[in-house]
Amino acid sequence: MKFILFDIDGTILDSGGAGIRSLNLAFEEIFAVKDAFRTISMAGKTDMLILKEGFELYAIDYSNGIIPEFYQTYIRYLKQNIRDALGHIKPGIREALRELQAQKEFILGLLTGNIEEGARIKLDFFGLNDYFNIGAFGNDDEDRDRLLPVAVDKLFKRNSLHVSFRDCIVIGDTPRDISCSKPYGAFSVAVATGPYSAATLSEAGADIVLNDLSDTETFMSILKAV
Repeated sequence: MKFILFDIDGTILDSGGAGIRSLNLAFEEIFAVKDAFRTISMAGKTDMLILKEGFELYAIDYSNGIIPEFYQTYIRYLKQNIRDALGHIKPGIREALRELQAQKEFILGLLTGNIEEGARIKLDFFGLNDYFNIGAFGNDDEDRDRLLPVAVDKLFKRNSLHVSFRDCIVIGDTPRDISCSKPYGAFSVAVATGPYSAATLSEAGADIVLNDLSDTETFMSILKAV
């Protein structure tokens, strides 16, 4: 069995800016800071890490239990913004997921910086939620490099399936997606469908780099050969 773990933003879909707008609006509503995350790079980071960088930038004390309230506000805005944004699914994703789901040797999962409720909102809007029964999310750990063991552990606890890290394949569009696979010997497939070029992803150490997943046959042959 091979555990295929997808990133969401930039890899599966483009939310049309719904995520960043919702973070900014939630921060403005609670802390009266407009466009708070404009100088913070978000690619590949967990939501929790992004939020903490925002707190530190504006010297906001977050030790008083404000984080759950913030995320409730963020989710409220995300439910609205995902409908209004001009988002789209990345090339070949729907075909690839359909093919992976149909073959018993593959288990589909998520490895994403999104908190789980935010991830589900994004996927559900595009009709992709049902492909992913399990995953590791930004609310499981703020450090993306610790999420792969979380996903493997959840798979065992929920489905009584044990897979080794070397049978895990992480698919993402940023150097952080690549680096989170390296400590465990997992295989990394990088797609140049986000903010980074194929050359940059190759330099970051991806095992395979693809421009996108539009060639389903090639993508599947790569996964079977791992």
